[in-house]
Amino acid sequence: MAEMREEGSDVPWQVVVGLGNPGQKYRATRHNVGFRVLDELARRRGSSLDREECGARIAVLQAHHLLLVQPQTFMNRSGYALRCLAETRSLSAASFLVVYDEIHLPLGRLRLRPKGGPAGHRGMESVIENLRTEQVARMRCGVALDDGAPLDGEELVDFVLAPFGSDEEEKVEDMIRRAADACEAYLAEGVAAAMNRFNG
Repeated sequence: MAEMREEGSDVPWQVVVGLGNPGQKYRATRHNVGFRVLDELARRRGSSLDREECGARIAVLQAHHLLLVQPQTFMNRSGYALRCLAETRSLSAASFLVVYDEIHLPLGRLRLRPKGGPAGHRGMESVIENLRTEQVARMRCGVALDDGAPLDGEELVDFVLAPFGSDEEEKVEDMIRRAADACEAYLAEGVAAAMNRFNG
């Protein structure tokens, strides 16, 4: 599949996707870290995700050959928007970097990978299913409690759909900034360089 290119240009487009749930109700929850990273990226570039396309809010940064994307289909169906964008804009799976929350990483920790399975994350599961490949770069943002207590079932759902505690917000804000820095490094230098700098 040919990658989206500006007319008269050989520069391929890149796509950064933040996963989350739409609506004010979910805005400050752990599950919406991906949205917050995308908002920060857009802010840095003097833009906003104010365009509707393929069931997603997007920003089209023409000068940078960059799309910023927040699927509005709820977490478990995130991949539908990505498949639509890939088909309508002729983008390959290699164009995408997906940013999302990770309950198996301590709060504040970042982990980039060039590919892999969903590891139990329903949003990433939908992305892989719809793009039909595990060859999708991703950045996981740790949202686990410091005590590392395992969660499952309804307890896990309640946890990721709850807002961060007031005592966690400073650490969260720092993670959002570093995650945006990692996205910038990925866009400029590729996944290997970003991994070397931010996987710690």
